[in-house]
Amino acid sequence: MSRLVRTREIWLLAAIVAMIGAITLRTPAFAAPGNLLGIFNNTAILIILALGQMVVIITRSIDLSMASNLALSGMAVALINAAYPEIPVPLLMAMAAVCGLALGSINGFLVWKLDIPPIVVTLGTLTIFRGTNFLIAGGQWVNADELSGDFIQATRLNLLGLPLLSWCAIAIALLFFVLMTRTPLGRSIYAIGVNPTASVYAGIDVGRTKFIAFCISGLVAGFCGYLWVSRYVIASVETANGYELSIIAACVIGGVSIAGGIGTVGSAVLGALFLGVITSALPVINISPFWQMAISGAAIILAVILNARGERRKGRIILKRAETGA
Repeated sequence: MSRLVRTREIWLLAAIVAMIGAITLRTPAFAAPGNLLGIFNNTAILIILALGQMVVIITRSIDLSMASNLALSGMAVALINAAYPEIPVPLLMAMAAVCGLALGSINGFLVWKLDIPPIVVTLGTLTIFRGTNFLIAGGQWVNADELSGDFIQATRLNLLGLPLLSWCAIAIALLFFVLMTRTPLGRSIYAIGVNPTASVYAGIDVGRTKFIAFCISGLVAGFCGYLWVSRYVIASVETANGYELSIIAACVIGGVSIAGGIGTVGSAVLGALFLGVITSALPVINISPFWQMAISGAAIILAVILNARGERRKGRIILKRAETGA
């Protein structure tokens, strides 16, 4: 199965390169290093969110509330910054992350202790978080003139040729790589995704592990709340509205299996970059950006079909070997 994932990542990387090449034939400037770095920076938030979603999906769950969590956490720190502009930006980042962690823990608790299906829980909290966002903001926006200069400029600080926003995506991707490949928690997450029943006999607390997975997704969603408001210089009740589809699409396109147990940091990153390139290419080839949702939906369906075929083919090989005694 690991070979299947690696093959999928190679083909996805090839598709991204081919797409960039095709667009470059029409607009040579598209492949300029500065433009490619800009695409990566524009996709940085999606990459971080996809990594959080990946952890949840691998446990055979799903978090539909990440975008609403992002919006609520972003609004909270934007209001705090507007009222107390002297608070340091690192502290505001931490506040956003803690807010997201608290919201994610609500999802995890309901899934763990009350055994409610994750899709039902997060569909409900999605609406609750959006409603709470409206209440704390009074239906108003927080605009650029209400935010401090440090709040806005933090994600634009240039380090070694890359904005801080891009460095955040790179650093978080490395942290997730270590988490998923070098820690007992990462191995537990994969184990319960592959076989929850066997994981119980192996001494893994399935409910507690899912709770931690939702806390992780909430943590990164909250942190991205600050990044989003700083990047786009506005906090509103409509922030990241509908972005859940893009987050899930990035994971599924990258090869993270909805059935659980399959997926890597690299696959989530490549899936997000694939969508990022598509989003940047649409205006270049004169296609309305409103088609992005349709393209994302089609990509999800195609990716699920490819995943299902790959997993079924792997299963046939195992059965054949068992029948022949190999």
